[in-house]
Amino acid sequence: MNRRPFVVAAATVGVLATAAFALPNLPPNPVTDTIDSKVYKEKGKRFASAADAPTREKAPFALPSWIPKDATDVRIRVRTTGEARLIRFTLGATPLADPQCGAGTPKPVSTPALHAKWWPGSMREGVRAECRGAHRYQVVVRGKRVYAWTDGTPSPGSGSVGPREGAVSTPRTQG
Repeated sequence: MNRRPFVVAAATVGVLATAAFALPNLPPNPVTDTIDSKVYKEKGKRFASAADAPTREKAPFALPSWIPKDATDVRIRVRTTGEARLIRFTLGATPLADPQCGAGTPKPVSTPALHAKWWPGSMREGVRAECRGAHRYQVVVRGKRVYAWTDGTPSPGSGSVGPREGAVSTPRTQG
């Protein structure tokens, strides 16, 4: 009996399994960017400051207007098939304005099922709602670092429709 086909098949499965675990942990490059876009339906960008990010509201990596322009080390992860976003930035000299969410306390939005190495595992303490702009965000401030996320839920009075994708309560953080 020729065992060569079985050895080749086993080696191929081993290489593919190793690649599946290693690729999400590699630095951004054309291969990982393509996998993120095609498999995970996600894209990410990093900007030195908020002023460097696109300003058009509908641009994929446009930041909400409530983020100060002097914020630095801005990272954003977006769902390519919906409105879900993860955003992290460091506050500059301009403080984060008080949250604005109209009458009453809005129901919290779910954390989108996006993955990013820079996103912490738990966001239960100090969560506030932010309703300026097209989408309602949940925001957590930890020192000078700010984390914000939306599942695409529209802000009150924005005229937008609800999220175009399913959301879950915790993000994937392996990639």
